[in-house]
Amino acid sequence: MNDQSITLTIDKRSIATLTLNRPELHNAVSLEMIREMRKIIAELNSNSELRGVILTGAGKTFCAGMDLRWMQKISTQNRANRIAEATELSEMLNELDQLDKPLIGKINGHSFGGAIGLISCCDFAVSAEDAEFSLTEVLLGLLPATVSPFVIRRIGAANARRIMLNAHRFSAEEAVRFGLVAKAVSSQFLEEEIEKEISELLRCAPESVSSTKNLISEVRGKEPQDVREYTIEKLADAWETESVKEGIDAFFSKRRPVWSQ
Repeated sequence: MNDQSITLTIDKRSIATLTLNRPELHNAVSLEMIREMRKIIAELNSNSELRGVILTGAGKTFCAGMDLRWMQKISTQNRANRIAEATELSEMLNELDQLDKPLIGKINGHSFGGAIGLISCCDFAVSAEDAEFSLTEVLLGLLPATVSPFVIRRIGAANARRIMLNAHRFSAEEAVRFGLVAKAVSSQFLEEEIEKEISELLRCAPESVSSTKNLISEVRGKEPQDVREYTIEKLADAWETESVKEGIDAFFSKRRPVWSQ
């Protein structure tokens, strides 16, 4: 599928690559792009063969945040319209966060404003080591409001204060330290590093991977005793799947399971 602002490709391994495709505008996100993203997310969720999704940007920038021309238009709107459009952004981020397949961020360059929210919705991300990051909203008199739940969950309140209150521009090394990205590598090795991550993912049972992602969402932030019954039920559910039968049989037969690539 091709679109002016987003491209989606799916390779023979059933790995999708979702590319923000406005390099001339540093992949700044418009309202139309948000709406297209939501359609693509729904398409990805409906693809039962899909094994994982890579999120990246075209050109030298991952994403410059929200399109300032859109921001300028919002400044002339009434409150109801502003809330409606902010709701669309918030819902897109939530849907991306809840994508039922693993989402890997391939952060190919600078990432500003709302881009930090996109990265925070990824299950994990790998960055080019020369990329720089900043939540720039306060420079414009705005707040990083819709992205804040995802960013704070990702990096913690203390780190969020460090980068949100003063639009601190930070390096990929700092992004690793904050927990925003898992690792930073030279740009020339970024593709190779992503392939390593995909190779590990493709060894695992797709059904188990999706269920584990949902499990993490359910139990995070809760006390162990509050989710004990839930986790017991989920383990019992897993024992009833074809995946566990295949995985155990493959182990004892000393062969690769059918899903392993």
